[in-house]
Amino acid sequence: MKQRGFTLIELIIVIVILGILAVTAAPRFIDIQSDARESTLEGAKAALQGGSNLVYAKAAIAGLQTTEFEGTSAPAVSVNGTNNNVNVTFGYPEADNMTITMLNLFTDLSATDWKVDPATPDDGQFTLTPVGTDASDDASLQCQVVYTEPATAGSSPLIVTQTGGC
Repeated sequence: MKQRGFTLIELIIVIVILGILAVTAAPRFIDIQSDARESTLEGAKAALQGGSNLVYAKAAIAGLQTTEFEGTSAPAVSVNGTNNNVNVTFGYPEADNMTITMLNLFTDLSATDWKVDPATPDDGQFTLTPVGTDASDDASLQCQVVYTEPATAGSSPLIVTQTGGC
């Protein structure tokens, strides 16, 4: 009677092939944290877009859609009750004085998960980053949403995600 089975060489070849697959395919499945951060940023971007459109609607009702934010004469709309004002420029949220508390009024993005940096990158912009990361001008470190307020009446804010460092 002849026994049939795998030879030692066949077993080693299968193990080597599995090892090669593990080395090449595993990193794609292991690195899901950066994908999750990128998706979270896309969600924050969508919240900013929707929230800024709601602020614009309130500003348009108040006749502030053509008024630019200048110095201390801040046009503002009340969101979620009295004394919850959001400063606006051309009807959309004004960027230079944005805080996470003000942002939370129209997006529901909280300080436990997000940070706002109105000084980065430029005037008329603010950066929204997940807690644990910092705003950056270096593309390889960026894991952020950048909001740019409108420059003229009738234009919309520019909201972009930067995910090079996620």
